[in-house]
Amino acid sequence: MSMDSSYASPLADAQLPVPELDRFDGIASKVLGGLNGWTVALSIFLMLVVYDQWSYIRQKGPIAGPSWKIPFMGPFLESVNPKFEKYYATWTSAPISCVSVFHKFVVLGSTRDIARKILNSPTYLKPCVVDVASKILRPNNWVFLDGREHVDYRKGLNGLFTRQALESYLPGQEDVYDKYFERLVQITKDNGGEPVPFMHMFREMITAVSLRTFVGHYLEDAMVKKIADEYYHITEALELVNFPIILPYTRAWYGKKAADMVIEELSKCAAKAKVRIAAGGETSCIMDNWVKGMYESEAWRQKTEKGEDAGEKPAQLIRMFSDLEISMTILTFLFASQDATSSACTWLFQVMAQRPEILDRVREENLKARNGDRNARFSMDLLESLTYTRAVVKELLRYRPPVIMIPYMAKKDFPITPEYTCPKGSMVIPVTWLALRDPEAYPNPDTYDPERWITGNAEAQGKNWLVFGTGPHYCIGQTYAQLNLIAMIGKAAMHLDWVHHPTPRSEEIKVFATIFPMDNCPLTYTKRD
Repeated sequence: MSMDSSYASPLADAQLPVPELDRFDGIASKVLGGLNGWTVALSIFLMLVVYDQWSYIRQKGPIAGPSWKIPFMGPFLESVNPKFEKYYATWTSAPISCVSVFHKFVVLGSTRDIARKILNSPTYLKPCVVDVASKILRPNNWVFLDGREHVDYRKGLNGLFTRQALESYLPGQEDVYDKYFERLVQITKDNGGEPVPFMHMFREMITAVSLRTFVGHYLEDAMVKKIADEYYHITEALELVNFPIILPYTRAWYGKKAADMVIEELSKCAAKAKVRIAAGGETSCIMDNWVKGMYESEAWRQKTEKGEDAGEKPAQLIRMFSDLEISMTILTFLFASQDATSSACTWLFQVMAQRPEILDRVREENLKARNGDRNARFSMDLLESLTYTRAVVKELLRYRPPVIMIPYMAKKDFPITPEYTCPKGSMVIPVTWLALRDPEAYPNPDTYDPERWITGNAEAQGKNWLVFGTGPHYCIGQTYAQLNLIAMIGKAAMHLDWVHHPTPRSEEIKVFATIFPMDNCPLTYTKRD
């Protein structure tokens, strides 16, 4: 029996429609064929530009600020050489304004009340300095601590700035001023009596005074000079607006190298201080007092644990800190004092030279307080008795505040006003300038008038006095800073004569971390008989 082995499916013979795949293949081929690496890169770039603009506009909301930003970097190039006039225009444009630089959205609070709210909101904000600061000052530095940890650490430092402690630093400070005042005169002589811009010399002098106060004689003079010179790079690296990452041969790179060198030298000082204080040495600087407090706390702890009579508990019970921890903390003291005090010092010499009648009163008061002996050495009783000299310094700090902006970072969304909330991660900056130029608090605010602190009511304007901040992060060394300036200008008034040689730019303000005269303060010095 034969069988037909072929089989045909009815479906196979059916005339079904076939999809027109060739048409879609052609479109896809054309699209993909038109793509290349440059096209993809350009498309991604344009999408990122759009996202950058959208992100800025969304964060900006209703507050004042540029309607759009230069893609990604914003006004970075403009901020490399900041102009005070542009800052001022921004501050006065609105109570709250904003800008965006690279990835950082920045909110500026310009009025007194908004500035105070920022400074008094630790639940929402923490100090942040700038992006590279943690790399330069080290990420575990105490200034980056927050909340309870910061409060406890700060308590352990308060004892370094008591009246008794401050008095123990005065002999070292006066020794430095004796030496540098001689140098001011010699520099003028070496220049043939012609004026010299002294701003950089003032920075060196203040660095030397600060280091003597902080670490005593543990640093040789040559190293003090080296740190003063290198510290300029640290200041550059920590300016408010800078490149956000450390690249070779940038400001941040040089600043990091300088900071590493300073930390290494200060660590050596800490090791020396521990040996000296353990052997019963006398204290003469902040590092000595801090190390002594560590040993006293440790001795009290050990006796208490053994059940022995430990005597009176130290006022501040602190742990033993490593040499590195001590050096990092001292570096922050230097950071906080050096630039601000250098600014105040420069303006103080310029303003006094411009107002000889005020300088005469300072000289007269200081001589009288010393019973006519201009060589009488510093003491706390002496400095605290100088009412007019104190007024001169406080008015200078109001008239030319060394710290004009204080950067914070929002830990979470921060309702800065009922109408606007700063987004988490943004930089929030209180501005001090306008509070210190408020005509309701300080009549004729653009006039330098020390008398307002004596016969006027300037002392009652505590809410406007934001020179040293307010709230949990107020400047721990504010009393030290003011006494230092009082001591300096009083001593200079008795031992030196100086003349300011004004230029068309003498009253213009240069912004370099803090503020200086644009012409760097050209002066001539002579020794006073």
